[in-house]
Amino acid sequence: MAFGSFRVFNTKDTNAFLCLLCFNNPMQKLFFLLLFTQFTFSQSTSTLEEKIYVATETFQANQNQESLQKLIAQEKTFYPKTKPELLALVFLNCNKAYYQKQIGATQNAIKSYEKAWQVYQKNKLSGYDIIEYCLKPLGNLYTIIGDYDNAENTIKQYFYLANIQKSSSHKYAAILNLSNVYQTTGKIDEAIDLLEKTIKTEKISTTQKGILYTNLGNNYLIKQQNLITEKNDFETAENAFLTSINLLKSDKSQTESLSKAYRNLSKLHLDSNLNLANSYFEKAKIEFNTLQNIEPRKKAQFFLEEAILLFKKEKLVEATHKIREVFATLIPSYTNSKTILPNTNSLYAETTLLDVLDLQAAVFLKQNQPKKALESYQLCFYIESLFQQLLVYENSKIITQIRNRNRTEKCIEVYNSLYQKEKNTTYLESAFLLQEKTKSAVLQSYIQNKKTFSNEVKRIHQQLQNWNTIIIKEQQKLDYADISKINEAIKKQNELMLLLKSETSKNTINSESELKIDDLYSKLENDNAIMVEYFFGYEKIYVFTIENKKIKLETISNKDTATPKIVQFLDYFSDAQKITNDVLKFNYYAFSLYEMLKLPKKSNVKNLIIIPDGVLSFLPFETLITKETKTTNFSKMHYLLKIFKIGYNNSATFYVNSIPFAKTKEMVLGVFPVFENSSLELTFSKKELVSIQKNFNGKYLDKQNATFANFTANASSYSILHLSTHASSGDIMEPASIMFFDKKIMYSELYNLNIKPNLVVLSACETGLGKLYKAEGAMSIARGFQFAGAQNLLFSLWKVNDYTTSVFMNNFYKNIKNGKSYFDANHQAKLDFLNNLTISNAKKSPYYWSAFVYYGTMESNDSTTNYWVWISIVGSIVVLVLLFLLFRRKLSFKKS
Repeated sequence: MAFGSFRVFNTKDTNAFLCLLCFNNPMQKLFFLLLFTQFTFSQSTSTLEEKIYVATETFQANQNQESLQKLIAQEKTFYPKTKPELLALVFLNCNKAYYQKQIGATQNAIKSYEKAWQVYQKNKLSGYDIIEYCLKPLGNLYTIIGDYDNAENTIKQYFYLANIQKSSSHKYAAILNLSNVYQTTGKIDEAIDLLEKTIKTEKISTTQKGILYTNLGNNYLIKQQNLITEKNDFETAENAFLTSINLLKSDKSQTESLSKAYRNLSKLHLDSNLNLANSYFEKAKIEFNTLQNIEPRKKAQFFLEEAILLFKKEKLVEATHKIREVFATLIPSYTNSKTILPNTNSLYAETTLLDVLDLQAAVFLKQNQPKKALESYQLCFYIESLFQQLLVYENSKIITQIRNRNRTEKCIEVYNSLYQKEKNTTYLESAFLLQEKTKSAVLQSYIQNKKTFSNEVKRIHQQLQNWNTIIIKEQQKLDYADISKINEAIKKQNELMLLLKSETSKNTINSESELKIDDLYSKLENDNAIMVEYFFGYEKIYVFTIENKKIKLETISNKDTATPKIVQFLDYFSDAQKITNDVLKFNYYAFSLYEMLKLPKKSNVKNLIIIPDGVLSFLPFETLITKETKTTNFSKMHYLLKIFKIGYNNSATFYVNSIPFAKTKEMVLGVFPVFENSSLELTFSKKELVSIQKNFNGKYLDKQNATFANFTANASSYSILHLSTHASSGDIMEPASIMFFDKKIMYSELYNLNIKPNLVVLSACETGLGKLYKAEGAMSIARGFQFAGAQNLLFSLWKVNDYTTSVFMNNFYKNIKNGKSYFDANHQAKLDFLNNLTISNAKKSPYYWSAFVYYGTMESNDSTTNYWVWISIVGSIVVLVLLFLLFRRKLSFKKS
């Protein structure tokens, strides 16, 4: 039965039907029935409400592609205005969406459900089970395509409605579906907590409990597969599945759920006991084969799991046969030809297709066909790009990118093995360009798209962010949070999201710009620079070094030692005393890490660009030791800083595509809240303000003038934005934030600022730290400013010292005034700090001078450079003129 297949009768229909029931004489009833039928059908062609219902019911009676197209064409002729007419339109779209979902047209189904929900919500309609027939399937479809933020918002919204309506069945469905979202987004512990709490505290049926146990076991299974498990998690997962089977096997309506429980047991034992895994799968197969009218997607998923089992048993021919069945089930145009891989044009956004293509790549590798494996992976990357186009929220885009990263690591390994065999450097270049696509891809896409945003789209983005801020801040209140306030914010976000989708669909663009390796080679040559780019994989860390138009790839094993060694070194910067308490051990670990990270040795090239990844994003590379010594004198240690000028960037693409400076004259907008006479007081911030004022003109907002409103009102007018304040990297509940005099601002609240400064200096603690995603980087204050339009940034990696920061900043700005680029000014400021005789040895610990890292271009502001060039030229001319006049005077004196 289709979703909402029972039409909603209007008042006239209902009254007439009740009159019919009043007649006792059968003939009277028959006469009135005929009269009622004639009246109903004569009216059906005269009212729009009836026309919509008749069109929908006609489609329901004969569901196929032809009738679907006819219904879509009819819908375009309907212009409903009254509430009954609008409710009929909701009914139409829910039924249309249900069929589209059944045939695998996921994106069209989502659009139809979204339209139904938008009409229902906007017009405050009632009299229809919108949760059952619209919101439940819509939330599930969002989860399938990876639109996790919309999925969570939708589910939470109908959970709230279910609570108000006291509908236990809808509430149960919300809990189950929300646990699925948590599971797929990596929030395994949250999913487990939600499920276990529901099983223990809620009054649910035996069948519902059985389904929850299946989901619970699946979460423990994922923990076990991701090696983040405790010893008893395997047994917990197994017990959950067995409990589920015991609860479900007596309910004949739950054959599908029972089959799923057996399949999960098979997955659990796949790596440890193939015979047992096979036994459970056969039981699942018996149950599955009894099902009727199975959706193509569910059928394909079953075939895929069977193919994986066959692959594990090394039955490659049989596995390939099942893979073909998956393609044939999901792709109507797929033909069982000699070429197993489907045509690119036939692919669409579907996770089962991703999984089966990944499996086919693994089969190709087993068959020693690495190039065919790369072809299969390439199709995966194409599908991933389709998923990205469907997503609105940043978080969902990032999670999808993480999935892409795991596949990228496998491809790099294939390219590397091909290079080792053939010594063809194009394989290394291909590996580099492939991993480069994962670097800050979401940030880069947003920056590119922002250039084409209409004013309306900008407004929607701003409002979306405002409501998101309300949700986060309310959630931080935990038990004291106002659920109704959160629900209202989610509702507003939903409305804006649908509006944003309709706006962006009018002007769809593909902003992805391919990096050309020759452009990178040329820029590095012009900048006299070496680039070292890291890819932090699960198995290995890959190190790409580009120098003299050549590319080199090295690997570091990441199984046991690499990550712990990096984390151990980073711990030295968690406290000011940790380095000074054991200088020699710090020296040893800094040298050991330098060797492990495959950094270049001494070179004629003095500029080093580092593209970090993963936890390396928090590493101050300047502090690594290139030659171990026994000295405890910090200024005499052999830092990498003394061999290379070091700068950083999010990606090689950012580096190559750096844009010219927006403003030719350097003017500073300074923000100095100071927080006098409070526990937050920054005593040396005042000294920092004075020293910058001596070097550059501008506007300096201090104390009560350092408000967020004042900052946003002036930020677009100045070339350098300098914020001397408090900041935090946040934690699990609280995002990274920065403080103005009047309020604390989350990093994401900075996204919608419209600025193009030459430089942003974040003179505060932890401005480069935040929740870390591999490749995308930290969700930090620095990221917020990058979203807003900042290309060049100087920011901190830990809690900085008030005094030493003021000294460093004084040096930094003097260097800029003296004509140095931001890149050079940062490097020289650190050397100046180490060479400063007035600073004690203890304060020369790397903790104090290396906190600030520079991300951006190596070039200098033309105006600054030209200013000093012209002074030099004019000065030289003056000197030459004076020498000439002096020479003439001497010559005339001799003649006389």
